[in-house]
Amino acid sequence: MGKLRILGSGTSTGVPEIGCTCPVCTSTDPRDNRLRASSLLHTDDAVILIDCGPDFREQMLRASSFEKIDGVLVTHEHYDHVGGLDDLRPFGRFADIPIYSDAYTAAHLRARMPYCFVDKVYPGVPRIYLQEVEAGQVFHINRTEVLPLRVMHGRLPILGYRIGGRLGYITDMHMMPEESYEQLKGLDVLVMNALRPKPHPTHQSISEALEAAGRIGAKETYFIHMSHHAGLHADIEKQLPPHVHFAYDGLENRFLNFLKHLFCLLVENAILPKVDE
Repeated sequence: MGKLRILGSGTSTGVPEIGCTCPVCTSTDPRDNRLRASSLLHTDDAVILIDCGPDFREQMLRASSFEKIDGVLVTHEHYDHVGGLDDLRPFGRFADIPIYSDAYTAAHLRARMPYCFVDKVYPGVPRIYLQEVEAGQVFHINRTEVLPLRVMHGRLPILGYRIGGRLGYITDMHMMPEESYEQLKGLDVLVMNALRPKPHPTHQSISEALEAAGRIGAKETYFIHMSHHAGLHADIEKQLPPHVHFAYDGLENRFLNFLKHLFCLLVENAILPKVDE
C-alpha cells in the first residue's frame, strides 16, 4: 500500500496572498487555502518528503505526523521548496536525514545553510546531509526505487521524480524533454503543477498541464502549485476531466502495489469458494 498526502498545493506566495481581496483569497472553502507545495509519501518501506518549503512546520502540525523520514527529495533550490529544511530538527531524533538533489541545488543549499554541512556542527542543528543525484540515474530509499528526471523551470533545469514505479511528481515545470515523458509512462498517480489559466514564462498554465497530463496518461492526475489566479477550487474541479483533479492541502491518495494486489487476488480466488452467478 502507498499513501500520498498533499501537504501544500500552492505557489510561492501561498493562497491567500498577502494583501489580496480577490474571491479566492477571501474564500471560506478550506480547499482554497493553499500552503507552499510539498507532499509526504508512505511506500511499503519508506517515508519520503518531497520538497520542504517554508510552511513545513505548520504542515506537519496539521498532519499530526511525527515519524522517521527516510529521505527528502528536493526538486530545486527556490525558497518555496527548501525554506523549511531547518524545521527538520525534531525529526533528527529518529536518524540523520538524507536530502536528495542535483549538484546545482546541493551547492546552493551548502551556501544557504553552511551550519548544517560543516565537519563540526553545533548541537541542535538539523541532522541532515546531502546526497547528489542525476537525472536518469536510479537510486533507492530503503527498497523504494526513485528515478530523477529532467524538467525545465523556464531556463532552469530542475528535477522531477518517479517513485516506486507508480507515482510521478512534477512541480514548477514549464516544459519537459521527450525522454522525461517516456520515463513517466504507465503511472498510477501523477502530481503536476498548474499555475493559472494564463500562460507564464516559467510555469505551466492549466491548459498546458492538461495537455502534458494527457500525454503522460496516468490513471489519476492531481494538479498542485496553483496561484490565486487559478480560480476557486469548486469551480475549476467541475471543468476538469474525471481523472484529473485540483489537489488541496491535506488531500490523501492511497494506491495498492499492483503485484501485491494481484497476488492477494490470486490467493483469495484459490481459497474462497466460487459463487454461482
